[in-house]
Amino acid sequence: MQLIDGKITSALIKEEIAAEVAAIRLAGGKQPHLAAVLVGHDGGSETYVRNKVLACEACGFKSTLIRMEDDITEEELLDKIEELNRDEDIDGFIVQLPLPAHISEQKVIEAIDYRKDVDGFHPVNVGRMAIGLPCYISATPKGIWELLCRYGVETKGKKCVILGRSNIVGKPMAQLMMQKNYGDATVTVCHSHSRNLKKECCEADILIAAIGQPDFVTVDMVKDGAVVIDVGTTRVPDVNSKKGFRLKGDVKFDEVAPKCSLITPVPGGVGPMTICMLMKNTLAAGKKEIY
Repeated sequence: MQLIDGKITSALIKEEIAAEVAAIRLAGGKQPHLAAVLVGHDGGSETYVRNKVLACEACGFKSTLIRMEDDITEEELLDKIEELNRDEDIDGFIVQLPLPAHISEQKVIEAIDYRKDVDGFHPVNVGRMAIGLPCYISATPKGIWELLCRYGVETKGKKCVILGRSNIVGKPMAQLMMQKNYGDATVTVCHSHSRNLKKECCEADILIAAIGQPDFVTVDMVKDGAVVIDVGTTRVPDVNSKKGFRLKGDVKFDEVAPKCSLITPVPGGVGPMTICMLMKNTLAAGKKEIY
């Protein structure tokens, strides 16, 4: 069994990005600029955005944080998005989710210029990915693919089972794994209502768990030598932690790990790659690769 280390991999990729940005600027090119819109004061969102700002610094990007109170109207937020769409200095931007209940997340996502949608959530980017056109791929699936590549996982013709069908992870991950120019794998997407779930998982050469249920994947659901990617990050109470909680994955790690050829830990696996892939998308935005 070998651990897939997302911390080390993401740090290496950020160094690669920083070197490319330095070369671009040395040649007289523009410094990539990422903006983030944060509505309200959700603790988790604050942490995510702070980490994104730090990642921008590590990569040599310019970053702008736009704070808005949670009583902002939907119209006011959409006006700000249109302003960012028109700002030629900003290459890409994100609107941190979740948003207050009175604001339609889908309206907000669709209002972002797809050429600046470095989160990869806009329907144009989702559709372009489905048919293999250049696009921004959402960060978590892109990060998982990067880990598989960098750890030399053979995907062509393999059976890949994905647990979960969310728009952010499950569905785009399935698209990536089945496409010829990416995974070229045979893909099965399972969810809470799937029949013969254990049988499907046991046949997987690559099992990607993104179902959001701690310890859902047990040792009897994994075949010998499988590659297991754990996307789960559920907070569970922990009196021994200063924060009062710890992160728990979808995979029962201690019993499953010995059976795998490769497995991601939680934390330290997929998580660090998500922000790292946002940086890769921002670099692509700065180079105007999506048009």
